[in-house]
Amino acid sequence: MPELPDIECYLHALRPRVVGATLQRVRLGSPFLLRSVAPPLASVHGALVREVRRLGKRIVLGLDGDRFLVLHLMIAGRLQWKKAGAALPKRRGQAAFDLDGGTLLLTEAGSKRRASLYLVEGADGLAAHDPGGLELLDADLATFRAALTRANHTVKRALTDPRILSGVGNAYSDEILHRARMSPFKQTQKLADEELAVLFEACQAVLTEWTARLVDEVGEGFPGKVTAFRDEMAVHGKHREPCPVCGSKVQRIRYADNEANYCATCQTGGKLLADRALSRLLKKDWPRTLEELEERMGR
Repeated sequence: MPELPDIECYLHALRPRVVGATLQRVRLGSPFLLRSVAPPLASVHGALVREVRRLGKRIVLGLDGDRFLVLHLMIAGRLQWKKAGAALPKRRGQAAFDLDGGTLLLTEAGSKRRASLYLVEGADGLAAHDPGGLELLDADLATFRAALTRANHTVKRALTDPRILSGVGNAYSDEILHRARMSPFKQTQKLADEELAVLFEACQAVLTEWTARLVDEVGEGFPGKVTAFRDEMAVHGKHREPCPVCGSKVQRIRYADNEANYCATCQTGGKLLADRALSRLLKKDWPRTLEELEERMGR
């Protein structure tokens, strides 16, 4: 799912293309994309696009008349900028937003249709789509501490819960925790003040650096490769590859429908975190340290 740096990169590319342009019409490739009924979608045909903003992991087009199009890309939704009137791709095409200077296409890979589009009116209508998480790049340490310690969760869960923190998902939470040299299973209410400060600095640094990197790559173009797996990442998607800091092999644990990638040497003092499936299968044979794992795998 596109996270804060990816969404900000989209916004960087969208603003010069759509702000001040007229939304001539919206063509739907799938009736299931539009999740709202009132006001009708046709009511914004011919409206001026006043702004583009981010709301958590959502993209918002602010239109004339205090109306907003709220687009959630979910896991497989992606945007493309094409010439005006471009056709919707078969199967993957979900919507086309026709504007003065071009057409914004929404495509979605796979068979599951999770992306969504809402048309809402006024500040209250828009606020209903805000999960309420803290905006990390606008926060200070005190508000971060309050948000993170309000309830006791693992740090991994707290980072990825949109009701706690805004815009962070599985990929960048892995990178943040590696930067902070912190176990994903640390409990938020047991973090010392020094650990909270380190984690806060890591959050701001990773999100700022990656946003700048992605925007710089795109330049004046349009994002063509929005992915959670990038060569420059330290641990996310790097299972069994060397950690760029210490050289130890990156580890992975799976839980529910998610996974966490981490460096045992940098983040857990060499201790392997228990993967639910494997630890249940192996029981007492589950290796407790990185050294035991390497020995059993013959390095």
